[in-house]
Amino acid sequence: MFIIVGLGNPGEEYKNTRHNTGWIMLDFMLGKKIEWKESSGTKLLYYKDSIGGKPIEYIKPTTFMNNSGIAVTYVKEKHKLNLKDIVIIYDDIDLPIGKMKISYDKSSGGHRGLESIIKKLKSREFLRIRIGITPATPSGKVKKPKGEKAVLKYILGEFKPKEVEILKKLSKKVNEALETFISEGKDKTMSIYNQ
Repeated sequence: MFIIVGLGNPGEEYKNTRHNTGWIMLDFMLGKKIEWKESSGTKLLYYKDSIGGKPIEYIKPTTFMNNSGIAVTYVKEKHKLNLKDIVIIYDDIDLPIGKMKISYDKSSGGHRGLESIIKKLKSREFLRIRIGITPATPSGKVKKPKGEKAVLKYILGEFKPKEVEILKKLSKKVNEALETFISEGKDKTMSIYNQ
């Protein structure tokens, strides 16, 4: 079994914010019509499916971003998963909007949700799909806000309608990358999608 975790925050006020990119991606990939179920064991929503005949559980932690590790560890232990069967999808302020990057066994890069997961799992050895959330110049240079307050304000700000469309288009590529990962492994996936 594989678990695909989209990071975000529960509550209407966070729904379309940049920090909720993981949740937004799962919604685009699965469609709005699916019914998320609440876990009785810990704070998370889940949806079961399969890719290429292999069972998948999509997860939205509802522990709030900075405690995402609680939900991920709970699911890992419940299903007795290997770290290599976990994929985390989240927002990356260092990438331009419309771009994604697949990485493995890297630091959190200051992302609090990822930091929580690394701490709880006591390992960095899992796959991440980082989704760009920042505008860029025509040459591709990221126009990132400066200073902690400005960054926080930006990531908790809402996507513009045009940006939502860009993410929707990108979700197809994210889905393809997941299918490749599940059928052919991380190295092949990274070689194809980290162009």
